[in-house]
Amino acid sequence: MDSIDSALDALRAGKLILLVDDQDRENEGDLVMAAEKATPESVNFMIQHGSGIVCVTLSIEQAKRLELPLMVPKKSSHSHFVAAFTHSIEAAHGVTTGVSAADRAQTIRIAANPNSRPADLSRPGHVFPLIARAKGVLERPGHTEGSVDLMKLAGLAPSGVLCELINPDGTMSRMPEMKEFAKKHNLVILSIQQLIEYRKANE
Repeated sequence: MDSIDSALDALRAGKLILLVDDQDRENEGDLVMAAEKATPESVNFMIQHGSGIVCVTLSIEQAKRLELPLMVPKKSSHSHFVAAFTHSIEAAHGVTTGVSAADRAQTIRIAANPNSRPADLSRPGHVFPLIARAKGVLERPGHTEGSVDLMKLAGLAPSGVLCELINPDGTMSRMPEMKEFAKKHNLVILSIQQLIEYRKANE
């Protein structure tokens, strides 16, 4: 694994990193980048190498500001690990069908912008927002919380983009494949456990 500092530097530079979780949880890795720095090229990379489901992670405050309700009410979710999806979104202006990499990047940047209003987004759409828990990875050790925590540590808007990494044959990438992928594409690879330990040591 690489260091927290190298991950923060990469995110500030608009690069993607690979964030992995524990083998006893999802045992998966997500391509992650800063939402405010999303470009057609970076989103296209995620679509080509990921599951195709591109998500934007938001703080509770940003989700409320944009009036994005949970897709499934909290009381209906039985697992601590359940991801907090809201209704899908699309930029209200500046996009065509919404599905292209450029259109999704536009939607992501609008969702991350603290000055955006509910009217700036249409629903439903081709980008899937996720709401992070208030205490981040210390409350839920998920990719959603990990991405928002990393953006905060990097001094960026508390919103990330993530997409699960898959193998060329369509199966989910596990640790050996994830390490090989990170090396091939010169990506920083970081674990959620590292982030948990970093926060505990520095807060």
